[in-house]
Amino acid sequence: MFEIEEIRGGQNALIRVVGVGGAGGNAINTMIAANLQGIEFVALNTDLQALDSSLAPLKVQIGTELTRGLGAGSNPQIGREAAIEDKAAIFEALEGSDMVFITAGMGGGTGTGAAPVVAGIAKEMGMITVAVVTKPFFYEGRVRCMNAEEGIKELKKYVDTFIVIPNDKIAHVVEKGTPILKSFAIADDVLKLAVQGISDIIVIPGLINVDFADVRTIIADKGRGVMGCGFGKGENGAVEAAKKAITNPLLEESSIEGAKNILLNITGGLHLSLDDVQQAASYVYDSAHEEVNLIFGA
Repeated sequence: MFEIEEIRGGQNALIRVVGVGGAGGNAINTMIAANLQGIEFVALNTDLQALDSSLAPLKVQIGTELTRGLGAGSNPQIGREAAIEDKAAIFEALEGSDMVFITAGMGGGTGTGAAPVVAGIAKEMGMITVAVVTKPFFYEGRVRCMNAEEGIKELKKYVDTFIVIPNDKIAHVVEKGTPILKSFAIADDVLKLAVQGISDIIVIPGLINVDFADVRTIIADKGRGVMGCGFGKGENGAVEAAKKAITNPLLEESSIEGAKNILLNITGGLHLSLDDVQQAASYVYDSAHEEVNLIFGA
């Protein structure tokens, strides 16, 4: 049986989300529109037109000389060289961060090539770094899919935790005939929830607070991660939400079975009881590794 241990601490960590390339930029636009709290957003791109349309308050053009603002042409090497060319600007954009989320679409030029460079800079600066990236649809071609695999392989070297969302899995969760824009919006929403699930537990005060040191313990040097989000209502709403949260059909790895480190956030209305919290946390605890380190806020 999982016993609740109350943890309290200050929430002073500076969290930044860096959207790299076109898909990354779209993802942070979704987050900004959703009014995520306590986060600073940075858009980073070789495409000047895309940067101009970004909602991010801080925009960083990379490869100013190399690409002249025209993009990387789906060439990851160009994306990488562009990031290296403007490495100083990336350092400046990240300065002072405690945690950096990097979101990008793997397979193209800028996201695939530049995201690992951004992650390497964040690691060099001593920041906790989490990557949340998408993989292309199979019909986008063998080259793009291979580029995505190579990009993810390179990214793994520098991030503490990474979450992969294969676009092909979108087809499994949307109804037939769903417009393509709405389908991509679902992937952006998963990216948003992945960031929000971690950031909310740090920046939004609750009855059971978690400090940044606890989050660092769960995330630092952990490799592949799984993100889940569930909603429930009624008498057994908390457990219903927990059941939905422990699997996510959109992720490459979609089960917490065997997980040794879990960060759990439970939110509810005024009628959320201690029993509700206990039951939900216990359900998650029992679904993971027998020696799991579970830290949660509520």
